[in-house]
Amino acid sequence: MILTRHLAIGLGAVAIVVGAACLHFSQNTKRMAPDVAYTRLDGSIARTSDLLGKVVLVNFWATSCATCIKEMPQIIATHSKYESKGFETLAVAMAYDPPARVANFAQSRELPFTVVIDNLGDMARQFGDVQLTPTTVLVNKRGEIVRRYVGEPDFTALHELIDQLMTEA
Repeated sequence: MILTRHLAIGLGAVAIVVGAACLHFSQNTKRMAPDVAYTRLDGSIARTSDLLGKVVLVNFWATSCATCIKEMPQIIATHSKYESKGFETLAVAMAYDPPARVANFAQSRELPFTVVIDNLGDMARQFGDVQLTPTTVLVNKRGEIVRRYVGEPDFTALHELIDQLMTEA
């Protein structure tokens, strides 16, 4: 009986901590996005600082992540809706995802945005030690992280936020 009560209290505490963490990660954060070099699927290298002046959606995903696969059509639709207005999407494949599988997925789904191979996990580490997929980070034109989502975002609310960010200087 005492063990059961302690277990229930412990599980309750864990639920509170996890809930608070999820709430924290979906809140406004307003810190600068890291300036990190990344490798595109085609092997070319770029830096996140090259994207200053654009609203950027950074989506950490994996080919083995069911939610990532489910949300990918909405990521594509979001990119297509805003790309002509100075919007960029980086789909960052997690370090454990084999590059050949990522390339096959990107080609078979005709992903219209930049796919990043994060072989060493540098981008995931520098963007807040991303461990869970999908994790999506929205960066404004000034290079500030304005929102971080763990799990699939509410795309209607995401589009409203992007609309707002697109009008800012």
